[in-house]
Amino acid sequence: MPESALSPESNTRPRRARGGGAARRAARSTVSFESAKYIERNIPNFEILNDEAIEVIETNAETVLEEIGVSFADCPEALARWKEAGADVQGDRVRIPRGLARKLCKTAPSRIIQHARNPERTVEIGGKSLVLAPVYGPPFVRDMDGGRRYGTIDDFQKFVKLGYMSKYLHHSGGTVCEPTDVAVNKRHLDMLYAHMTLSDKPYMGSVTAPERAADSVEMSKILFGEEFVDQNAVMTSLININSPLTFDPIMVGALEVYAAAGQACIISPFIVGGAMAPVSVAGTLTQVLAEAMAGIAYSQLIRPGAPVIFGAFVTSIDMGSGAPTFGTPEASKILYGAGQLARRLGLPFRSGGGLCGAKLPDAQAAYETANTLNAALLGGVNFMLHACGWLEGGLVSSFEKFVLDADQLGVLHAVAAGVDISENGQAMGAIREVGPGGHYLGCEHTQANFKDAFWRTNVLDYKPFEQWEDEGSHDAMQLANARVKQMLSDYQQPAIDPAIDEALREYVSKKKASMPDSLT
Repeated sequence: MPESALSPESNTRPRRARGGGAARRAARSTVSFESAKYIERNIPNFEILNDEAIEVIETNAETVLEEIGVSFADCPEALARWKEAGADVQGDRVRIPRGLARKLCKTAPSRIIQHARNPERTVEIGGKSLVLAPVYGPPFVRDMDGGRRYGTIDDFQKFVKLGYMSKYLHHSGGTVCEPTDVAVNKRHLDMLYAHMTLSDKPYMGSVTAPERAADSVEMSKILFGEEFVDQNAVMTSLININSPLTFDPIMVGALEVYAAAGQACIISPFIVGGAMAPVSVAGTLTQVLAEAMAGIAYSQLIRPGAPVIFGAFVTSIDMGSGAPTFGTPEASKILYGAGQLARRLGLPFRSGGGLCGAKLPDAQAAYETANTLNAALLGGVNFMLHACGWLEGGLVSSFEKFVLDADQLGVLHAVAAGVDISENGQAMGAIREVGPGGHYLGCEHTQANFKDAFWRTNVLDYKPFEQWEDEGSHDAMQLANARVKQMLSDYQQPAIDPAIDEALREYVSKKKASMPDSLT
């Protein structure tokens, strides 16, 4: 991708003739919901690895690539590309000479501008930024009214609406839940259409088959214009590595489509420590680095300069039950270390999220989620998937937890801002005005700053006991349930050019009609 495609100036798009007046009239009648800009950290990253540890892990990762190699089974184009690049290819095993993967990674950009159809919601991924995106992938949903059940397209659309209205979410995400009432080979069309029309925030493309990735590119060209998509990133997509050291043909095929189209991919090992990687932090980091470098390097073989994000999704395992665990100190250590390794490569970093193993949005969920969110903020994460709504180890998208988490993401914004040491922040005038023994409630400085001096929740309860009791003694889940219903009641769809909407509908309709329903 050319450097100009990654600059804010490229956010200016050519004007379309079709439907412009109708779109402007719709925009004037649409309620605009407040949406915070992506986070720009004004605090230092926490770095857990010293120079010696980094050198050991990087050396060991190169040894893994050179001596053990990675598998690209049933990926003939990938094997051919690697062989031409100088790798030792024997069967489906690719052994990468020391230094080759790191050299190839150098052509990937250090920051990515992902454009939204509303330019005000365009995000930057890399550097000191942090972009927050919702839960991704669960087949089940849960709320207080319907309990735990398979997700539907109606549930999916509700999550997209909640994401659009959530102030501290910067991204609409991807598969916020699986709409199991739509055929597997067709549901990506409905999901993309929902992201494109029910929200105007950035979104993710489909990766469940190469042809579905191609549909994502084509629908994005309808939304943004073909020339704009050819020169700019308008999607991120999640390419998981089957740890240990295995790239499957579905993920590789999707990566090939997106990289060739200049669209951003998150190359992310999916690791449960103790089962899919060593039990030690250093051993797991070695494998994470080897796998990520192999995938990132391959994206650059497809298209030098293709935007890519260094991903690390790592949990540990409960050695008693075999279940994955979340919010643990070991996972935080791996996140911190992986962030350092990504920055050494000069690449944006993806990790973290509102991860938990809890079955309900209860105290366990809150503890585990908070541990991971805080680690991600301090660890220099640039793109956080699963920032809200994740429950039951990723099996469930929870409506109540979605709004609880999305509310708490405001804390990350506040902490990332650092400490204001301007004249106003120093507050010396207030200290002089109040003097010994007074109070600050009525002083000039408090009156000028009270509206935005402290972060305030939109969900949790701080009322006196008597008032809380009189109003029904609601707990956090009940408060969140009411918040979900209020947000959905208040939702108004963002304006979209009617001609573009019609073209998207036509594409979806023709594509669905061209193939029978399939379960795969």
